[in-house]
Amino acid sequence: MPDHASIYQRQSARYQQLIDREDYQGNLPKALQTIASFNGQDLVDLGAGTGRLSCLFANRVRSLIALDLSEHMLQTAAQQLHRLGTNWLTAAADHRELPLPAGCADVVISGWSFSYLKTWSEGSWKQAVISGLAEITRVLRSGGKLILIETLGTGRTKPRAPAELEAYYDYLAQEGFRSLWIRTDYRFRNRQEAEELSEFFFGRQVLGALSEEEQPVLPECTGIWWR
Repeated sequence: MPDHASIYQRQSARYQQLIDREDYQGNLPKALQTIASFNGQDLVDLGAGTGRLSCLFANRVRSLIALDLSEHMLQTAAQQLHRLGTNWLTAAADHRELPLPAGCADVVISGWSFSYLKTWSEGSWKQAVISGLAEITRVLRSGGKLILIETLGTGRTKPRAPAELEAYYDYLAQEGFRSLWIRTDYRFRNRQEAEELSEFFFGRQVLGALSEEEQPVLPECTGIWWR
């Protein structure tokens, strides 16, 4: 399995190539807009990476703060956000220690990132998740919304939680999160690109799930949890 921590610290450009190929159907923004209104809101993007979610909503929100552990990833995010306006800032931060004042956000969103509190935790993963959720609660205004986006299976056409995340997803349900799932398939320009980018981030085990089309598709199931 590829070392995601190393990728986030050193390979933001190649990572961006991969995520540029995801959700060619446009299902993610449609689903998010049924959950929260982003227009005129103060948005915090946790684990913002290269700015995928930030760029979706930068032109609609009043303010945007993009946070990530990796300054390397945030440099790419800043390059993209520069083209969209001036209502944003980036900062390196852990989910459990947000450099933000209390009650500053209407919406907090985290895409494919909050789950690393489960998989990267050196101690109790549950305590790490509890600490992260407490920090989000602190920065959210009354009536604010938290949205978490996570994988439900790369190379799968029907959702199934990865074994290492099952307990985390169960905990979110116990904590009152609502959820839905969507397809956010990757579509690549050609076979070579499909194989190289898929293996780069997911490993060789997903290559058999690539379609045989001229522009291969790698199915992806994505879950969205919110409260």
